[in-house]
Amino acid sequence: VQLQAFGGGSVQAGGSLRLSCAASGRTFGDYVVGWFRQAPGKEREFVSAISRSGGTTIYADSVKGRFTISRDNAKNTVYLQMISLKPEDTAVYYCAANRWFLRTTTDTYTYWGQGTLVTVSS
Repeated sequence: VQLQAFGGGSVQAGGSLRLSCAASGRTFGDYVVGWFRQAPGKEREFVSAISRSGGTTIYADSVKGRFTISRDNAKNTVYLQMISLKPEDTAVYYCAANRWFLRTTTDTYTYWGQGTLVTVSS
């Protein structure tokens, strides 16, 4: 499956953005999808993930209550709605997919899209 993330941009603290992860190549509903991010000089970290049906979601503590992950399998797209953005949310955001596991670790995910940059200014 090929993934493409888009929707990043520059916002002020307190603002909102919605990221999208579009998939092609396979039946998208067969894949668990996760969002990760990587800030300059830091390791890539887990943000959120959603089960194949969309019925189960998990979040990093740092984004819980501010970010919402969802999916539309008919449109082959997963979304990450981000509100109340903080400067520490600044990073390149990546979407990733795997067939089976709803987990937080990068090595769980087989397929990765290119990143989309989110910049939050104070």
